[in-house]
Amino acid sequence: MGLFRRGARENAADETATGATPEVAAEAPQDGGTRENPGRGPWDVTDVDAAGGRLDLGAILVPGRPGMELRMEIDKASGAVSAAAVSLGGSTLQLQAFAAPRTEGIWDEIREEIAESVTKQGGSADDLPGPFGRELLARLPVRTPEGRTGHRPARFIGADGPRWFLRGVVTGKAAVDPEAAVELEAVFADIVVVRGTEARAPRDLLTLRLPAQNGGPAQPESEEPAAPTFDPMTRGPEITEIR
Repeated sequence: MGLFRRGARENAADETATGATPEVAAEAPQDGGTRENPGRGPWDVTDVDAAGGRLDLGAILVPGRPGMELRMEIDKASGAVSAAAVSLGGSTLQLQAFAAPRTEGIWDEIREEIAESVTKQGGSADDLPGPFGRELLARLPVRTPEGRTGHRPARFIGADGPRWFLRGVVTGKAAVDPEAAVELEAVFADIVVVRGTEARAPRDLLTLRLPAQNGGPAQPESEEPAAPTFDPMTRGPEITEIR
């Protein structure tokens, strides 16, 4: 599903996460971008004093939770990490961070593109208010084991930061049940984005990396696992880490 028009390239920390809200250095971006909820994460790296036990995945620092499964998605063609997926309580939150313009956010435009793409493929998408501002609740067309066409729910959430955009895709029960979504929403709200200072084209995928395992880099599994509930980007081999 082509959800982004891109001309640019696609490209462990502590075992225990504190889960605490970081000390905020600034309630609003100081270098462009907009925030729907000033004073609440996702955070820019300049907003926090330290990683706070979060998993270092390069462009994003992800808080750990008891029983959380982290899956890193690898692009088959380039071998680069294309996304991170956090699973909790039977639901999944896929994460990707992108470069954004200095002066404005891109989530409003991206929501429209996602909704148009979903609709063209036979699904539906509703633009609704959510805990991070506007979000999309989509019904995605899928093929059932019997060969019929069904639909599967997915929530697209986003946060515009200073020169970055963080997107999450929630699937499973948390896509439709507010109580089931609380834990994954808390993870999204506590993510730190490390944009870097290098020049990047808007919508350029920020570089992710595999978390360290037992003092060394994690390696992809030899066999590709079963397909997830929904993945809007092209998938490749994955590694799985249980926390």
